Amino acid sequence: ASGAMTTLKPVIVARGLVNPWALAFLPDGRMLVTEKPGRLRIVDAQGRISPPLAGMLPVANVGQCGLLDVALDPKFAENRLVYWTFAEPGSGSANSTAVARGRLEGTAGNERLADVRVIFSQVPKVESRQHCGSRIAFDRAGHLWVGLGDRFSRKDLAQVTDNHIGKVV
Repeated sequence: ASGAMTTLKPVIVARGLVNPWALAFLPDGRMLVTEKPGRLRIVDAQGRISPPLAGMLPVANVGQCGLLDVALDPKFAENRLVYWTFAEPGSGSANSTAVARGRLEGTAGNERLADVRVIFSQVPKVESRQHCGSRIAFDRAGHLWVGLGDRFSRKDLAQVTDNHIGKVV
């Protein structure tokens, strides 16, 4: 009805995740869930949490940075590709937001990531523990877009076009 208010009620699906950041629904209704410390898990509708999926890359879990977003390839049912963003460690305490891709293999309850590789790394790497945040999405043409944090830059790097700080690519 016009003007009617809808009341949303939160429902706890799973307990015991450490700083869950994002999720993507698999075709069978289970969810891929990122945990900021660097673990990707599968959670089913009953709240059962899988062990961390093997095959993940090292993550700089510092401040607001860590394992971030996750998305399924638009043709996931055919190619089983999963994409995620994370704080990629550099030398010393430097890091940058990166996008990785891997193929989900195995049977339900026994999955792992294979053929994992970084497909994008933010330039430059910076010594920041803040504003790593990102989201990834596919457009209707199948192009992958990633939003990159400004890394708490006080140099207005988001306003300059020779870097990836604070950009959408």
